[in-house]
Amino acid sequence: MALASSLTLIGCGQSSTNTTEDTDALATKNIIAPGAPGAASTWAYAGKNGIGTSYEAYKDLKYTDEAVTGKVSKVWFSLAQGIITETMFGLIHEAQIKDMQFVVTGTGFVDTEKDDTISTIEYLYRDDQNRPLSLAYKIVNQDKEGKYSIEKHVFTDPSHNTLYVKTYFTANEANITPYLLVNPHVNNSGSNDMAVASKNSLSASDNGSHITLLSKQGFKQTSVGFIGESDGLTDLKDGVMDWQYQNTGEIAGNVGLTAQFNTVNLDGKGSATVEFDITLGFGYSQTESHDEAQSTLERGYQAVLAQYNGEGSAIGWQDYLTSLTGLKSMIPTTTDNGHLLHASALVLKAQEDKTHAGALIASLSNPWGDSVSAEVGSTGYKAVWPRDFYQCAMALLALGDTQTPLVSFNYLEKVQVSDKVKDNKGDGGWFLQKTHVDGTVEWVGVQLDQTAMPIMLGWKLWDSKILSDQELISWYNKMFKPAADFLVKGGTVNIGWNNAKITPPVTQQERWEEQSGHSPSTTAAVITGLAAATDIANLAGDKVSAALYAKTAKEYANNIEKLMFTTEGTFSKEKELNSAATNKNNGHYYVRLNKDKDINDAEKLGDNNGKPGVDKKSVIDGGFLELVRYGVRSADDAAVVDTLVEYDSQSIEDNLRVKYNFSFDGESGEFPGWRRYGNDGYGEDTLKGRGYFATGKNIEQQRGRVWPFFTGERGHYELAAANLEQKDINSATMTKLRNTYVRTMELFANEGMMLPEQVWDGVGNNDKYQYKLGQGTNSATPLAWTHAEYIKLLRSYTDKKVWDNYSELTQKFQR
Repeated sequence: MALASSLTLIGCGQSSTNTTEDTDALATKNIIAPGAPGAASTWAYAGKNGIGTSYEAYKDLKYTDEAVTGKVSKVWFSLAQGIITETMFGLIHEAQIKDMQFVVTGTGFVDTEKDDTISTIEYLYRDDQNRPLSLAYKIVNQDKEGKYSIEKHVFTDPSHNTLYVKTYFTANEANITPYLLVNPHVNNSGSNDMAVASKNSLSASDNGSHITLLSKQGFKQTSVGFIGESDGLTDLKDGVMDWQYQNTGEIAGNVGLTAQFNTVNLDGKGSATVEFDITLGFGYSQTESHDEAQSTLERGYQAVLAQYNGEGSAIGWQDYLTSLTGLKSMIPTTTDNGHLLHASALVLKAQEDKTHAGALIASLSNPWGDSVSAEVGSTGYKAVWPRDFYQCAMALLALGDTQTPLVSFNYLEKVQVSDKVKDNKGDGGWFLQKTHVDGTVEWVGVQLDQTAMPIMLGWKLWDSKILSDQELISWYNKMFKPAADFLVKGGTVNIGWNNAKITPPVTQQERWEEQSGHSPSTTAAVITGLAAATDIANLAGDKVSAALYAKTAKEYANNIEKLMFTTEGTFSKEKELNSAATNKNNGHYYVRLNKDKDINDAEKLGDNNGKPGVDKKSVIDGGFLELVRYGVRSADDAAVVDTLVEYDSQSIEDNLRVKYNFSFDGESGEFPGWRRYGNDGYGEDTLKGRGYFATGKNIEQQRGRVWPFFTGERGHYELAAANLEQKDINSATMTKLRNTYVRTMELFANEGMMLPEQVWDGVGNNDKYQYKLGQGTNSATPLAWTHAEYIKLLRSYTDKKVWDNYSELTQKFQR
């Protein structure tokens, strides 16, 4: 082995001499990719403009291969920046790749599809009004100089665990070559993978999870390597694929798969187009993943897409939309002829796990994923929060889906704390802050609204005749009574890091998961949950508990203003008028949070997300509107009307201001949006425009942006206010409401009709991402809560009454 140090890998552009005794060593060197473990791994851009999965039907309220849709396909994909991004297999949070994109070489250039093309996206299957009928997409990426174009049709195979990517590649000049690059993040992490290349396939694996890439047209060359060291993008910097490494050896790392296709007719004489049928198969062995990908190829593009869509006798996404009895009646309430409504219905259903039926997640993304480490697996937003979960279930119910909300409700028992929860040594009854879809504990803060909302959902399902009296009583004994008792008495929590005494209505965390205290939004849910529990307890014959729940709810309601409404606010008393009220800014308003009993003292809130705490009277949010939504306060309550002035103020300095107006190309007028609360640090920094926590620590310059679902929350309030002013709301009023609140939410959607968590509000540096005003940021898109709020707003406007309202239970608490 004396000459080993002088040996050079094939394709590295250098020559070397070697003796016969080194032949075996050289062959080994040529097979194994160097550079392990490669660059540190991250996730992809979180601002998705498309997500997808196959529609699966329930049988006996479960997902099973015995249902009418056959074998359950457990693959989900996402799209961003013109390319395929995180694609999941197994459980909905188990990502298997970070991204898949083309690299194109030609005379004097090496382009990546993500960075060097202009991308458009549309739905592949639509009705005669252009409304989407399935989550199949057509992406067209045009080279900025017109040298080539890439058209991709993306969907999954309902009968196999496979992603299908039909590609039409068009070259408009000579010497253009397309390559396909995949960055596996198998088993939900990016730095523990191994990869293998053969003549006609590429595969990667990690701890029993496997992926295989195939093409019907075959490959001319294949290679595997380590990202940043021996991967295809590094190799192609000179425009030529020199390396054909067969495996990544015994050291795991951040690996890449590279394929050059067998292409003909790319001679540049006019417009030459070639087709590629690409499948990415998933399984728990290499053979299984290969067979899944191969089976899909054998079925072919037309058959797989038709089944996915639900064309002909196949049962697919079109059939799910047809089953939604409320969908058609809501279309006239939209301002886009139902386009976003159709997309929202599909998106909400798609964000349900298929192993643990009913597990509705918050978003199929990792917030600011391109700066988030993937060295260790994480769920990001692909997890269960009972609060987001409630919003989604109520929206699906609003659409007329009676099965998914029921299945979801049944699931909730998995995430309620009891002696069955691993490592729990404290009192039960409350619902876990955040869990994996299988119920595995992830975050253990106590948020009292998340304990109230399951009771509220159960009552609504009963009120909608989906749960029978006996079923409701059964759930009362199993789930509602322990939850309601906790809302009354609290208890000692002892799980994970959390060892605390909870004394309601003080919540350990309010709906933004950051601080403890008295919160208007949390208190609204707690009162409503107890009111629902009172009704259910009476039905169950538990008169003692019913009386206790009613008495406690009344006490909480009577103390709302005493504990959460300041009369000595810190905002200036300038003479400004509110669009919805004639009250001047008098310094009277609901605060976001009060940690003690004296609402008017100078207490500071805690530091959070890099922001130093400020006087609690300087921080307002829209949580008070939930008091009206649920019927705990009337829309014309003096405290509510007073707060609207500060909530809508345009003159408060940017750090504490919450309302911003937006303008959009081709639209006349301005459109309203609101931040979570003043002094919010959950967003891009104002200095360099970097993503949240991009430096590895929180910094004071971080700034939370506008969240579109607050436009929906305000739209619900304005409907409630209009109902007080007009016995039967006239068409002019409804048109104004629709053109303000419905239209704004539709304008916040991106080209793929995905609604974001946050949109760019124009404050601070924008160099990093160069967002347009009102464009979704890289926080999380699509956010299920935003789509749910949009659907609920449409249902409310269609009915001319607030959809998730409980006034028949809570009106007695109004002042």
